[in-house]
Amino acid sequence: MVPPDSLFGVIPTWIGVYLVSALAFGFASYFLYQRVFRLVLLGKPSNRFDQPVRRIIGAVPYIFGQRKVLQRVSIKKDRAGLFHFFIFWGFLSFSLSYALFIFIDVLWRPFSETVLTTSGVKMFVSYLDVIAVVFLAVLVWAAVRRWVLTPRRLSFDLTQGKEAGIILGLIAMLMLFTIFTEAFYVASGGTGPHSAAIIGGALGNAFADAGMGVSLAAGLQGLFWWAHLVVILGFSVYIPISKHMHMIGAPINFVTRNLEARGTLSTPMDLDTAEVFGAFRIQDFTQRQILDGYACSVCGRCSDVCPANISGKILSPMHIVENMKEHVLDVGPALARGEDLQEERPLIGPWIPEEALWDCLTCGACVQECPVGVEHIDSIVDMRRYLVMEKAEMPESGMNALVSLEQRGHPWRGTTFTRTDWTEGLDVKILADHPDTEVLFWVGCTAALEQRSQSVARSMVSVLKRASVDFAILGNEETCTGDPARRMGNEYLYQVLAGQNIETFKQYNVKKIVTICPHCFNTIKNEYPHLGGNFEVMHYSEFVAELIAEGRIKPLIELNTTIAYHDSCYLGRHNEVYEAPRQIANAIPGVKLVEFDRCREQGFCCGAGGGHMWMEESGGRRVNHLRTEQYMDTEADTVAVSCPYCLQMFEEGIGTLNSEGDTEGKLEGKRAVDLLELLDESLGEAEPAD
Repeated sequence: MVPPDSLFGVIPTWIGVYLVSALAFGFASYFLYQRVFRLVLLGKPSNRFDQPVRRIIGAVPYIFGQRKVLQRVSIKKDRAGLFHFFIFWGFLSFSLSYALFIFIDVLWRPFSETVLTTSGVKMFVSYLDVIAVVFLAVLVWAAVRRWVLTPRRLSFDLTQGKEAGIILGLIAMLMLFTIFTEAFYVASGGTGPHSAAIIGGALGNAFADAGMGVSLAAGLQGLFWWAHLVVILGFSVYIPISKHMHMIGAPINFVTRNLEARGTLSTPMDLDTAEVFGAFRIQDFTQRQILDGYACSVCGRCSDVCPANISGKILSPMHIVENMKEHVLDVGPALARGEDLQEERPLIGPWIPEEALWDCLTCGACVQECPVGVEHIDSIVDMRRYLVMEKAEMPESGMNALVSLEQRGHPWRGTTFTRTDWTEGLDVKILADHPDTEVLFWVGCTAALEQRSQSVARSMVSVLKRASVDFAILGNEETCTGDPARRMGNEYLYQVLAGQNIETFKQYNVKKIVTICPHCFNTIKNEYPHLGGNFEVMHYSEFVAELIAEGRIKPLIELNTTIAYHDSCYLGRHNEVYEAPRQIANAIPGVKLVEFDRCREQGFCCGAGGGHMWMEESGGRRVNHLRTEQYMDTEADTVAVSCPYCLQMFEEGIGTLNSEGDTEGKLEGKRAVDLLELLDESLGEAEPAD
């Protein structure tokens, strides 16, 4: 866009651009500092600036490729991501045009005359002209979708609709002003590369043919050029005080993302000296956790996929991070001045209900779905740590499990089994008697002490023996990994249990650990290293899939069953183990594998995560009943799992829904099994392979 010669015929354009730009950027910087940066810095350092090259390069697909935004397009046929991708790149294109045609062309003309070639300007102006019209069409679609055909996830945004309207209005004004500036430039007799705009040029010729005077056209061209500049600069001022702060927060989030597996919680190493356990004040959270609130785009995607929210509970992950931000804005300025108002105006309670924190299943669906890199789970668990370790407050059923963990080394109150009862008649080696054993089979509390799950442990032994694997168990030396304690907020108990296990592993110089439970797998593999426990850990699905691929076992007996495989959150979404379980299923003769509608990255939690294996749900429908109904929709006769928690949840769901009689017979003859049980059945009496 060719700038006018002056402002009001008095002030040279370059001086006017300097003045309004300095004013706008001054206000924008002030708001950014006052509302964002000084408040974020009240938190603890995040320690997320290691491996800078890896962080920056890895963030590129998320920022410029919009990977997280586009993930719903193919999976859920959600076209909003595609349109957001277009708006993002359109915005970058126009930002480049502002730098070239307003600031550089006006303020540094010798440079622009050297860099901006005639043919290049013609191509870019034509491109922007077309983009502006397409932009307007997309904005109309966005408005209809936002306020007429409102999807469920946008219904969570009860207070931000006005901001969305302002942003859409500002963008529409920019597009219209671009077209009219070009049109009136052509109508005033303007020539050169800037007159190459296809649509603006055609409109300008129409104005000229209609008899518009040159002076009037020139005046209107100047008016729209300056209006365009004012709107651009107004946009820069509005961003820090609106939800569109995510345009700045999201890129920072992606650069400072967690580089460990998604299921990995942070580990506080100062429990002996910490002033406060967990987090309930601004200064207890990390700077990265506080930044999450500013990065949040209030799109509702996280709450839309949250099993707790879908089942009718009050938890909304979006409101967790949004309300944290509102709390920071409420009491943060006073705290920055040295006045702490958080005793009278606390975060937990007024802003974030305790019930919402206990509703969380830590399944990671919110983190997987978030397009701006928000990490909800760490903040929720930190607040649980405060409730449990500082206030001794948690659901009674969860407290009973913690007491059992502390007193007996496992969360299963009421069980009469010992750690080795399930091995009766199996001739299983104990590691203490065979310290040079190649593989430690980590049984886990549930497979050892819960009657239904003991069948899975026995099948595991059967498979390992057929493959001639040299393995042993710890037996009575095994104690809980601490995962339930950690997810329920008792970090101290977790670290005690983890420390015991790490010392045991080191004592026997354990080389390789194979687990049945994805929760044990995730904890030992990803979280024990924080405490000095670095071991090779595999979930049985990975290990057994390798045995099949190597020919050490070969399923032979046809089972003639159709199975729907359920992805465990802590195996799939948290550790990206998707193919190994399916390889096992596909290796079994006669098995037909079908998928849930929600599978792999989009898998739906069984309802047992986050300690809910032992905690009652607060309200709404049971999550495992919803997942069981999703299993009914697959028309498979068997639901196969690779997690003892999931097995129990499906067993309960099938039994309860059958007894309630509201399934129209869809669950008759249905069953839940672990993949190990199916594999063991298919192996029959086969001898170990060579």
